[in-house]
Amino acid sequence: MSHPDLNLLITLDALLDEGSVARAARRLRLSPSAMSRALARLRHTTGDPLLVRAGRGLVPTPRALELRGTVHGLVQDVEAVLRPATQPDLARLTRTFTLRASDGFVENFGSRLLARTAREAPGVRLRFVQKTDKDSAPLRDGDVDLETGVVGDAASPELRTRALFEDRFVGVVRKGHPLAVGKVTLARYAKARHIQVSRRNRDSGPVDAALAAAGRERSIATSVSGFSAALALARGSDLIATVPERHTGSLRTGMHTFTLPFAMPPFTVSMLWHPRMDADAAHRWLRGCLLDAVQHDTAR
Repeated sequence: MSHPDLNLLITLDALLDEGSVARAARRLRLSPSAMSRALARLRHTTGDPLLVRAGRGLVPTPRALELRGTVHGLVQDVEAVLRPATQPDLARLTRTFTLRASDGFVENFGSRLLARTAREAPGVRLRFVQKTDKDSAPLRDGDVDLETGVVGDAASPELRTRALFEDRFVGVVRKGHPLAVGKVTLARYAKARHIQVSRRNRDSGPVDAALAAAGRERSIATSVSGFSAALALARGSDLIATVPERHTGSLRTGMHTFTLPFAMPPFTVSMLWHPRMDADAAHRWLRGCLLDAVQHDTAR
């Protein structure tokens, strides 16, 4: 089955609007003979003469009058599709964005992001879902619009990324804990009991690797899947939670935070999205809002 030449829609729209081969040709910057050939093709394709001679001019047939409104609407729709994306009308924008992030990220930056989006685009809804792994499938499949986290080896190379901030691990204990007084040495840190944080239920992680490089090993009293839970346990016990500093700023209120007595490299937290959303104007606006929310926190 042959496919119709969709360019003929633009030609037909001009002919029906102008009612003249010569004027339609000038409008589309074609020669009169080229427009006449196009009209002949349209007549053959539609099986209707469309425009017929009446005195010195042309008049539309009933079929042409029937098509005129539909054809004009189709041409306008095509032009809108092919027009470069512009800034959306935020006041009228109605859309739900799904963001996948850790609990700590949402607790520290979520309220500021929500305030910004509500002020600029009240019809936009943000849906936060918990990040339980580094699988890129939700972004690729369109289940998630934007994600935050450390870009690891498991991330799909096709994803777009933008760095948000640099973070580092710190130690946290309750007020009144023995480590809240005096300098926290490597020996004191290693001798205490610790909370292991692992989303994948692993027995060791980057903290343990850094301790091993320093010739030490820590005693793990319990294991949890997130930093929020680790801080909640540390707040009510004598256990140490080792957590990212920026990610847990609001969660550590009222607790004692100290610099780790051994070397651990900082890490970069980024936002990630799929390339198909790269040019989407509303998605680009959301990425800007998230970046501003994080930078505002940095400037405080």
